[in-house]
Amino acid sequence: MERDGQQLSARPALETEGLRFLHVTVGSLLATYGWYIVFSCILLYVVFQKVSTRLRALRQRQLDRAAAAVEPDVVVKRQEALAAARLKMQEELNAQVEKHKEKLRQLEEQKRRQKIEMWDSMQEGKSYKGNVRKPPEEDSTGPSTSSVLPKRKSDRKPLRGGGYNPLSGEGGGACSWRPGRRGPSAGG
Repeated sequence: MERDGQQLSARPALETEGLRFLHVTVGSLLATYGWYIVFSCILLYVVFQKVSTRLRALRQRQLDRAAAAVEPDVVVKRQEALAAARLKMQEELNAQVEKHKEKLRQLEEQKRRQKIEMWDSMQEGKSYKGNVRKPPEEDSTGPSTSSVLPKRKSDRKPLRGGGYNPLSGEGGGACSWRPGRRGPSAGG
């Protein structure tokens, strides 16, 4: 019986010594590499999340492809809907083009009428009073129309005097610039 008691008392000492050894080794390991372990665990978790979402998306795409391959009616319906949408957009675009062409025709007709009226009034010896301001396109019609309408000078006063030249260095007030002295610095 005495032996059994020694074995029982020896056993807890071995267990406590093993726990102490485990505590010391794990404690020193965590003290030395603790933050590295924590950050690597966080990094592994983030990587695992990214990989799992990509795998789910890949599986979903494979299932969608399989479903589309199995159901050709769905593919045909999608293509018909796409063609109908394209046709509708093309019709809208064609309608806009026609409206634009009609506007251009009306503008050309209006310009033609104005030119005819101006020509008729000039033939009768009258001045043309219909439209004093002309669009910029009509100013470049030719030399005969430019002599009919003289250019009006502006009544505004000029911003600076007539003798102002920014390159001369005069008339600038306190903002004149002069180059520095050439040669070695003065000193002794």
